[in-house]
Amino acid sequence: MTNYITHVEAYIDGLPEDRRVAIIRLMEVLKTTLPKGFESCISYGMIGFVVPHSIYPSGYHCNPKLPLPFINIASQKNYISVYHMGLYANAELYSWFNETYENRYNKKLKMGKSCMNFKTINEIPFDVLSELFKKMTVFDWIICYEKMKSKPNN
Repeated sequence: MTNYITHVEAYIDGLPEDRRVAIIRLMEVLKTTLPKGFESCISYGMIGFVVPHSIYPSGYHCNPKLPLPFINIASQKNYISVYHMGLYANAELYSWFNETYENRYNKKLKMGKSCMNFKTINEIPFDVLSELFKKMTVFDWIICYEKMKSKPNN
Protein backbone atom coordinates (compact mmCIF):
# COMPACT_ATOMS: atom_id res chain seq x y z
CA MET A 1 0.00 0.00 0.00
CA THR A 2 1.14 3.52 -0.61
CA ASN A 3 1.45 6.27 1.95
CA TYR A 4 -1.00 8.66 0.26
CA ILE A 5 -4.04 6.93 1.78
CA THR A 6 -5.37 8.91 4.72
CA HIS A 7 -8.53 7.02 5.74
CA VAL A 8 -9.01 3.46 6.95
CA GLU A 9 -11.93 2.90 4.57
CA ALA A 10 -9.82 3.93 1.56
CA TYR A 11 -7.08 1.54 2.65
CA ILE A 12 -9.55 -1.35 2.88
CA ASP A 13 -11.29 -0.45 -0.38
CA GLY A 14 -7.95 -0.58 -2.22
CA LEU A 15 -7.21 -4.19 -1.21
CA PRO A 16 -7.71 -7.32 -3.32
CA GLU A 17 -10.78 -9.31 -2.19
CA ASP A 18 -8.91 -11.99 -0.19
CA ARG A 19 -6.87 -9.40 1.70
CA ARG A 20 -9.92 -7.18 2.22
CA VAL A 21 -11.75 -10.05 3.93
CA ALA A 22 -8.77 -10.71 6.23
CA ILE A 23 -8.26 -7.05 7.14
CA ILE A 24 -11.98 -6.51 7.77
CA ARG A 25 -12.05 -9.53 10.06
CA LEU A 26 -8.99 -8.26 11.95
CA MET A 27 -10.66 -4.85 12.26
CA GLU A 28 -13.79 -6.49 13.69
CA VAL A 29 -11.73 -8.41 16.24
CA LEU A 30 -9.82 -5.28 17.21
CA LYS A 31 -12.94 -3.14 17.55
CA THR A 32 -14.70 -5.71 19.73
CA THR A 33 -11.76 -6.71 21.96
CA LEU A 34 -9.37 -3.77 22.22
CA PRO A 35 -9.96 -1.82 25.46
CA LYS A 36 -11.54 1.62 25.19
CA GLY A 37 -9.38 4.62 24.42
CA PHE A 38 -7.46 3.45 21.36
CA GLU A 39 -8.42 5.06 18.04
CA SER A 40 -8.09 3.73 14.52
CA CYS A 41 -6.33 5.76 11.84
CA ILE A 42 -3.77 5.42 9.09
CA SER A 43 -0.40 5.15 10.77
CA TYR A 44 2.83 4.66 8.81
CA GLY A 45 0.83 3.70 5.70
CA MET A 46 -1.06 0.95 7.58
CA ILE A 47 -4.20 0.74 9.64
CA GLY A 48 -3.18 1.71 13.13
CA PHE A 49 -4.71 1.66 16.56
CA VAL A 50 -3.11 4.45 18.53
CA VAL A 51 -3.30 6.34 21.80
CA PRO A 52 -4.66 9.74 20.72
CA HIS A 53 -3.08 13.01 21.81
CA SER A 54 -6.19 13.70 23.91
CA ILE A 55 -5.05 10.86 26.22
CA TYR A 56 -1.27 11.05 25.71
CA PRO A 57 -0.38 14.60 24.59
CA SER A 58 3.34 13.81 24.30
CA GLY A 59 2.71 11.62 21.27
CA TYR A 60 5.27 9.26 19.80
CA HIS A 61 8.83 10.17 20.86
CA CYS A 62 10.16 9.64 17.31
CA ASN A 63 7.69 12.24 16.05
CA PRO A 64 5.60 13.92 18.79
CA LYS A 65 3.13 15.20 16.17
CA LEU A 66 2.00 11.59 15.74
CA PRO A 67 -0.16 9.76 18.27
CA LEU A 68 1.43 6.91 20.20
CA PRO A 69 1.23 3.76 18.02
CA PHE A 70 0.10 0.48 19.55
CA ILE A 71 -1.18 -1.99 16.94
CA ASN A 72 -0.93 -1.87 13.16
CA ILE A 73 -2.41 -4.21 10.58
CA ALA A 74 -1.33 -4.25 6.96
CA SER A 75 -1.57 -5.98 3.65
CA GLN A 76 2.06 -6.32 2.62
CA LYS A 77 3.36 -7.75 -0.65
CA ASN A 78 3.46 -11.36 0.56
CA TYR A 79 1.71 -11.24 3.93
CA ILE A 80 -1.05 -9.93 6.10
CA SER A 81 0.87 -8.40 8.97
CA VAL A 82 -0.09 -7.63 12.55
CA TYR A 83 2.24 -5.44 14.61
CA HIS A 84 1.65 -5.30 18.37
CA MET A 85 4.03 -2.96 20.16
CA GLY A 86 3.07 -4.41 23.53
CA LEU A 87 4.76 -7.65 22.51
CA TYR A 88 7.94 -5.73 21.75
CA ALA A 89 7.89 -3.82 25.02
CA ASN A 90 6.67 -6.49 27.43
CA ALA A 91 8.65 -9.76 27.60
CA GLU A 92 6.01 -11.43 29.77
CA LEU A 93 3.27 -10.68 27.24
CA TYR A 94 5.52 -11.86 24.39
CA SER A 95 6.14 -15.17 26.20
CA TRP A 96 2.44 -15.63 26.97
CA PHE A 97 1.51 -15.04 23.34
CA ASN A 98 4.07 -17.46 21.93
CA GLU A 99 3.28 -20.19 24.47
CA THR A 100 -0.47 -19.82 23.94
CA TYR A 101 -0.07 -19.98 20.16
CA GLU A 102 2.24 -23.02 20.31
CA ASN A 103 -0.05 -24.89 22.74
CA ARG A 104 -3.15 -24.22 20.66
CA TYR A 105 -1.71 -24.78 17.20
CA ASN A 106 1.15 -27.21 17.95
CA LYS A 107 3.64 -25.13 16.01
CA LYS A 108 5.84 -22.10 16.44
CA LEU A 109 4.69 -18.82 15.02
CA LYS A 110 7.20 -17.08 12.78
CA MET A 111 7.43 -13.58 14.14
CA GLY A 112 9.76 -10.75 14.95
CA LYS A 113 9.71 -8.65 18.11
CA SER A 114 6.27 -7.22 17.37
CA CYS A 115 5.40 -8.41 13.87
CA MET A 116 3.42 -11.48 12.86
CA ASN A 117 3.04 -12.38 9.17
CA PHE A 118 0.31 -14.57 7.71
CA LYS A 119 0.09 -15.64 4.07
CA THR A 120 -3.68 -16.25 4.15
CA ILE A 121 -6.69 -15.55 6.33
CA ASN A 122 -6.71 -19.24 7.32
CA GLU A 123 -3.33 -18.83 9.05
CA ILE A 124 -4.47 -15.94 11.26
CA PRO A 125 -5.08 -17.13 14.85
CA PHE A 126 -8.08 -14.87 15.52
CA ASP A 127 -8.79 -16.58 18.85
CA VAL A 128 -5.31 -15.96 20.26
CA LEU A 129 -5.15 -12.46 18.80
CA SER A 130 -8.51 -11.69 20.40
CA GLU A 131 -7.11 -12.67 23.80
CA LEU A 132 -3.93 -10.68 23.15
CA PHE A 133 -5.81 -7.53 22.16
CA LYS A 134 -7.72 -7.57 25.48
CA LYS A 135 -4.61 -7.81 27.65
CA MET A 136 -3.31 -4.24 27.54
CA THR A 137 -5.33 -1.10 28.25
CA VAL A 138 -4.40 2.35 26.98
CA PHE A 139 -2.92 3.18 30.39
CA ASP A 140 -1.07 -0.16 30.61
CA TRP A 141 0.48 0.64 27.23
CA ILE A 142 1.45 4.19 28.23
CA ILE A 143 3.16 2.92 31.40
CA CYS A 144 4.96 0.19 29.46
CA TYR A 145 5.98 2.67 26.74
CA GLU A 146 7.27 5.19 29.27
CA LYS A 147 9.41 2.49 30.94
CA MET A 148 10.76 1.32 27.60
CA LYS A 149 11.42 4.88 26.44
CA SER A 150 13.37 5.73 29.60
CA LYS A 151 15.86 2.88 29.08
CA PRO A 152 19.22 3.80 27.51
CA ASN A 153 19.35 3.53 23.68
CA ASN A 154 15.59 4.17 23.28
